[in-house]
Amino acid sequence: MTAGTITPENDTTGARAPQTKATAAARIVGVGTASSEHRYSQQELLDHFAIEDPKIRSVFLNSAIDRRYLTLPELDAHGAVIEESQGELLDKHRRIALDMGARAVRACLEDSGLDPADIDYLCCVTTTGFLTPGLSALLIREMGLSPRTSRVDVVGMGCNAGLNALNAVAGWSVANPGKVAVALCVEACSAAYVIDSSLRTAVVNSLFGDGAAAVALITDTQDTAHSAPASPAGSGSPRILSFASHLITDAIDAMRFDWDDSQGKFSFFLDPQVPYVVGANAEQIIGRLLDGAGLRRSDIDHWLVHSGGKKVIDAVRVNLGLTRHDVRHTIGVLRDYGNLSSGSFLFSYERLLQEGVTRSGDYGVLMVMGPGSTIETALVQW
Repeated sequence: MTAGTITPENDTTGARAPQTKATAAARIVGVGTASSEHRYSQQELLDHFAIEDPKIRSVFLNSAIDRRYLTLPELDAHGAVIEESQGELLDKHRRIALDMGARAVRACLEDSGLDPADIDYLCCVTTTGFLTPGLSALLIREMGLSPRTSRVDVVGMGCNAGLNALNAVAGWSVANPGKVAVALCVEACSAAYVIDSSLRTAVVNSLFGDGAAAVALITDTQDTAHSAPASPAGSGSPRILSFASHLITDAIDAMRFDWDDSQGKFSFFLDPQVPYVVGANAEQIIGRLLDGAGLRRSDIDHWLVHSGGKKVIDAVRVNLGLTRHDVRHTIGVLRDYGNLSSGSFLFSYERLLQEGVTRSGDYGVLMVMGPGSTIETALVQW
């Protein structure tokens, strides 16, 4: 190699590798979010559950979360929390999920200038409850969507499921140009909890909040693709270019639901090593995602990372060499909503669009992580 030769490792010119192969790509044409009715600070939650243990209080108060939206169990005449059975939690999930889901879809349609009758395909994601018939069928009836709407439900995949669903919905969109596909993530985390004195449950109960997020996708037909103008400054409608997945098989039990016989409920478990496992694998999958497009990390203008928790965000940021500004929306969503599971990254995406800073040609990376342990990524371009 001669002196001065530029390689991917030493290239500091900032020049971007061009996308040379034009292929059909789904565009995100709208986004909408919703939360449950009541908002609580971490201190208010500690007061509601009468938590005095200093270790558990520290977990809540040092979480980088200011407030979350939750539907809490009621108190009895003596101020004690009334326990909810697993059946009651499933009923709560159905009620909250339908309400938040419908509002998120309506907000998404309003953002994209579409009507409910325009939806041709609906994919619903949830991990916080089980429904049969699925949430998609219930929402079609609730919202008065066409009974001909194609649908699918993704249940139990966890915080990464939003990008798994987006991958499938984008594929459907490309196969059906001109039709409207909607991906909806609904997590009623108020319906998935256990109350005891352990640090295991304290970590989970200190972190998650209720939220729903929907995106609408359209793939241009050949006629509209040739005539469509470039996205103006500050607009939405990024094209979804590619996806990359990575399953960390050595950490397959690091995030999971267990059945708690003593409580008669499902109990979620988060291994304390999750942030470090995710961080250690972040470079590998991002490298694969960007290599496929001939890009470097310096070419990425916008990073939308799952608000998995303070330590998770820091581990990803440090391992990828990102700044706090790069993950400002990730941090902001965690602060204002907690971990919203599968829809968290879409709350960050909505905030990015509201900023009005995206420009035609900008690249963005969507990155989520969850049970498996799994890291899911997508590359988009405005």
